[in-house]
Amino acid sequence: MIKAGVVYHSVCGSTKTLAEATADGINSISGCEGVTFAVEAKHIQHGRYENPDLMHRLDQCDGIVLGSPTFMGSVSAQFKAFMDAASERYSSRGWVDKLSAGFTIGSNFSGDQLNTLTTLQIFAAQMGMLWVPNDILPNLDVQGRNRSGCQSGLVAVVNSEGAVHELDRLTALYLGERIGRLLKRFSPCGSI
Repeated sequence: MIKAGVVYHSVCGSTKTLAEATADGINSISGCEGVTFAVEAKHIQHGRYENPDLMHRLDQCDGIVLGSPTFMGSVSAQFKAFMDAASERYSSRGWVDKLSAGFTIGSNFSGDQLNTLTTLQIFAAQMGMLWVPNDILPNLDVQGRNRSGCQSGLVAVVNSEGAVHELDRLTALYLGERIGRLLKRFSPCGSI
């Protein structure tokens, strides 16, 4: 079974909704398993994130999707603490060649979410992972997905009730499907 971890931090549930939709998309691809992993504040002590079990489980994944809300133009402090802790895998090259992608959510369309995605993408590059961009052409998708028009990953914007917009949830579902298809394609024993 090909496995992909969707690691995320969520404060009010919107990032969790996107993470679950991404995992559902991965799970819709035969032979793939998508698992969500929440970065929780209880694992941060004196500014350091420590959850060896989560890190070990991510080590076992073939792909890692990264998700954080956009706070003040970047990833949340909690997600940054996770990224800093994952740097222990940098020297050992433990996550080299894993497929990776990212998503974020903010409160408006000009909330600097692209900087959050760039932060996630640079982290993936430093870890030696292979970034998978969003390939939905904005304004040409018959379902209306990728409404933000971002190609680097999923940029979502909460709706007027503070929840995930349905088109953003569908985009997350598609992102998961794309990761699953590519994981199968590049797996030593997989094919589309």
